[in-house]
Amino acid sequence: MATTKSNQIRARLEAEKRRIQDELGQLASSHSMDERREGSPFGKRDDEATESMELEKRLALESRLHSLLAEVDRALQKMEAGTYGQCDLCNAAIDPARMEALPQAILCLSCRQKMKNAKTQPTTG
Repeated sequence: MATTKSNQIRARLEAEKRRIQDELGQLASSHSMDERREGSPFGKRDDEATESMELEKRLALESRLHSLLAEVDRALQKMEAGTYGQCDLCNAAIDPARMEALPQAILCLSCRQKMKNAKTQPTTG
């Protein structure tokens, strides 16, 4: 029974990995098409601002997708190592409801919140 559940989780993670890779591939192909249009002598400042904003959005999305892909890969590694479901920082068991909602979760909620707070806190020297 446990292996069936494990196989289902692995299948979900692998499907998510393929979805992310497909989305990254689509972003890359749309980026190469944008580069071909870039040299137009008819560009206007409004168009340039819009293109710049679109580029920033695409780069942010690309960064988020790469982070998500790394989490999925890490979760798959943890399955292989037999540590799936354990927090990477404190080694506590991750809440099963969290694992059901986010099979790629590698941190418990407490550690995830600590990391999130650390990123938003200004550093003082």
